[in-house]
Amino acid sequence: MDLCDYNEMRALLADAGFRFSKSKGQNFLTARWVPERIADEADLGPGGGVVEIGPGVGCLTEQLAARAGKVLAYEVDEALKPVLARTLRGLDNVEVLFADVMGRDLAADAAELLPGLRHTVCANLPYSITTPVLTKLYQARCFDAIIVMVQKEVAQRMCARAGDGDYGAFSLLTEWYAEPEMLFTVGPECFVPRPKVHSAVVKLTMRQTPPADVDEAAFFKVVRAAFNMRRKTLANALDGLCGRERAAAAIAACGFDGNIRGEALSLAQFAALTNEIYSRDQ
Repeated sequence: MDLCDYNEMRALLADAGFRFSKSKGQNFLTARWVPERIADEADLGPGGGVVEIGPGVGCLTEQLAARAGKVLAYEVDEALKPVLARTLRGLDNVEVLFADVMGRDLAADAAELLPGLRHTVCANLPYSITTPVLTKLYQARCFDAIIVMVQKEVAQRMCARAGDGDYGAFSLLTEWYAEPEMLFTVGPECFVPRPKVHSAVVKLTMRQTPPADVDEAAFFKVVRAAFNMRRKTLANALDGLCGRERAAAAIAACGFDGNIRGEALSLAQFAALTNEIYSRDQ
């Protein structure tokens, strides 16, 4: 069975009485080269344990299973149970959990269900839950790499650096936990139903140590405040966090222009600013 063949997929889904759900963001791949390339980019092998989120009919799952030691897939839609029971039959190294990944302890699941394996994530993420799912994956701190297909605009934000138009708080969140790399784009014609936007695949090589010597919670307080009012100067944007005068003094102490905006600061510069702001408490 060719799981990326639209006619075969349509017949399979019809037999199971399945209907696509907009609320679940279901867009299934119909271009075989896409799951093949995602699986290749994951650089798996017998020692690789893969977490997949939203397997759909299993077209990426089967590619991962052919390359990895084991695949653990999370699927929230139980209407896909009979579909996956057929498409994944005979793949003994695949385990499907019909559960919402947002309610799972990913580090505990990986340790229990992918024991002794390197932990990687490969997923075609629903657009509507991309940010919360990625944040959860980052904070699990149990993966060596994450390869995800997301909306192209989100991918651009993930990979943006200071001064880029797409740069923001999510760029810094991603850079804190990982080194991101845009791999390739995927057009709407590669899916059913066809989305209205382009997608992109991003590879995140997860960091083993923080990228800066700064308190993480304090750092993200400063970042969120800076980008909550990104049109304001940094000193004005930080007024609600620490007071404008204190913010201006910290900005000057770091050697930054007094009228600088948050979008101009790199991760290292935000870390220096955070340390300067909070050192004034001591």
